[in-house]
Amino acid sequence: MRKWIEMLSGTIAAALMTLTISCTPVDTEASSYAEDRAQIEDLQARYLFALDSFDLDTYVSTFTEDGILDIIEYQVQGREEIRKSLEESRSVFVPPSEEEQGPYPASSRHNITNIVIKIDGDKAVGRAYWFHYGNNNPERKAEIDSYGHYEDEMVKVNRQWLFSKRVIYNESVADWIAPSGNPCW
Repeated sequence: MRKWIEMLSGTIAAALMTLTISCTPVDTEASSYAEDRAQIEDLQARYLFALDSFDLDTYVSTFTEDGILDIIEYQVQGREEIRKSLEESRSVFVPPSEEEQGPYPASSRHNITNIVIKIDGDKAVGRAYWFHYGNNNPERKAEIDSYGHYEDEMVKVNRQWLFSKRVIYNESVADWIAPSGNPCW
């Protein structure tokens, strides 16, 4: 019986220790690399979903107030200028009218792969390949029609990651091709 009581009191002590440790306040401002990386990958995905659905409010919200969108031949700075630039490019992103649609509306999607990210406090840099596929042709056949890579600078503002600069290289546009060499450090 004594052995059983000792074993039980050891178990109770361990449980109390675990409870004490789990109730210790946690620094809610600090984040781990995994948390930051997950938030950055979410930022990248929200950017692409917004681009493909031409949701300008969400698209511009992925940049800082003074963020830079750099597409090699032209650069725009600030959310309002980025919005204005996209509105001027509407025909590239919005499907054709019903008369021009073919059997059903055309659609397109951007995707990213090979994501590398370096995080240093509230700043980060990233590289990722991107590709675009769509079915904007008479047969509505899916086609990969362009690809390139992103070079990103990001900052954490009010606990949210945003692009401070996004450079877009496009290997299917002669003037937007990336310099030769490995884009990743």
